[in-house]
Amino acid sequence: MKIQFPVDTVIDTDAYNEIDDQFAISYLLSHGESLRTVVLYAAPFFNSNSTSPADGMEKSYNELSHILTLAGREDLIRFSYRGSDRYLPDEHTPVISDAARDLAARAMNYSAERPLVVLAIAAITNVASAILMNPAIADRIHVIWLGGHAHSFC
Repeated sequence: MKIQFPVDTVIDTDAYNEIDDQFAISYLLSHGESLRTVVLYAAPFFNSNSTSPADGMEKSYNELSHILTLAGREDLIRFSYRGSDRYLPDEHTPVISDAARDLAARAMNYSAERPLVVLAIAAITNVASAILMNPAIADRIHVIWLGGHAHSFC
C-alpha cells in the first residue's frame, strides 16, 4: 500500500514520564506536512515521577498543555484527552477513559486504505482499551508502539 501524505496521526504519550516523549511530540508537531497531529492522549505511568498510574496520566495530561503552548499549538489543547487511570486488568476488559472513547469513535472515520496512524509511546492501555471497546477499529488504524511496561506490570 502506498502511503498518502499527510497522514492523520494520534500521539498516545506519558509525556511527563521522561524527556524523550517531549522531544518526540515537538518533532511530530514540526512535521505537519507529512504527519498531521489530530489528537493527543495522556497515558498512565507509575515510577518515581508519579504516585500511581492515575497520577502519572494526570501529570502527562497537564504536560501536554505545556508542550503545546511552548510549540505554539494551543489549537490542539482542546484535542488532548485524559487516558486510562490504571493498566488493563486482563486481556478482555477495557479501561474506559476519554482517550479510549475518542479513539474508538474517531477511528471509524478512517479505513484500511486511509488509516489513522496511532503513535503510542507509552503503556498501550488507551489503545488496547479502544480496540476492546470497538474491535472494528483494528482494520482502520496503524499502531506504531514504542514503550510501555514489562508484562508483569500490565
